[in-house]
Amino acid sequence: MVSHPSRRTVRGAFVATAAVVAAAMPTTQATAQPSTADALAKYNELSEKASQLNQDHLKAQGDLAAKQGELDKAKADLANAQKAEESLRGQVDLLTEATYGGARFNQISALLVSDSQQDFLNRMSAINILAADNAEALQKLTDAVNTADAATKTANEATEASKKLLAEIEKKKADLQKQLDEARAQYNSLSAATKTALKNTGDMSSILVPPGTAGKALDFALQQRGKPYVYGSNGPNTWDCSSLIQAAYRYAGVSIGRTSYAQAAAGRSVSRSEVKAGDIIVYYSSQSHVAMAVDNVRAVHASTEGVPVKIADINSIGPISVIRRIEG
Repeated sequence: MVSHPSRRTVRGAFVATAAVVAAAMPTTQATAQPSTADALAKYNELSEKASQLNQDHLKAQGDLAAKQGELDKAKADLANAQKAEESLRGQVDLLTEATYGGARFNQISALLVSDSQQDFLNRMSAINILAADNAEALQKLTDAVNTADAATKTANEATEASKKLLAEIEKKKADLQKQLDEARAQYNSLSAATKTALKNTGDMSSILVPPGTAGKALDFALQQRGKPYVYGSNGPNTWDCSSLIQAAYRYAGVSIGRTSYAQAAAGRSVSRSEVKAGDIIVYYSSQSHVAMAVDNVRAVHASTEGVPVKIADINSIGPISVIRRIEG
């Protein structure tokens, strides 16, 4: 998922960074500190917007993949329906040719050509069977034609929907790139001391995790500390916020969605006071950032470009939207 320093993720990092930078400036501290805070706040704001656009872009890609699956199924259904229709048309054509070729399947013709009562009954039985076969074949043909028509409509609708999604993806991609350019320009304008503070990997100590699925997922996430953040990355050497969480639970044998939006609906909801290791914490009203609880106080997350995967105070990352528990 996309992580942003604009979250308290970076807010947490920003507060620490501002303190570090301020301490490094002896005589101009009074004027430099506000400038540093403003620059970090602006970077945070731009990063959060980029994070949301990244999640939107990822969601659109997922929607397209799902729609492509519908389109493939519709095309297969259409091919099968057309094949069935062709086969049934042949059967109906044969019965029609037999009828118009002189095979008068009615009671009068059976009576006129029968030489005994039993022969008449036999002929009538055959006529009834042929009539039933003809009616059944016609009904099947009608059903096949209707199925083919419905499949054609579905395939056409899926095709149009896919085209619209492709156009939407291209627009979101362009919007994301523009936002990334702004965020990166702001990052480049930061002082060397500020950048150094942002790049700090934080707590890299060994952390005991609980047994079970949540502990296994957390162990994976903790192993990624220090790795760079890259928008849209799926690992294993770089991550965005939601890809880190998805990969962690995949490692633990659980499948969850790729985006922070999907992860905000995974598992079950728990309150802030109930948070424990392995819980998924989704931030902002837009639900554009996600982290994993280390315990009731800390979380590990992929924050934003320029900030590595690290541990931060849960409440410093940003305003919490929802907390989800995958196990238990």
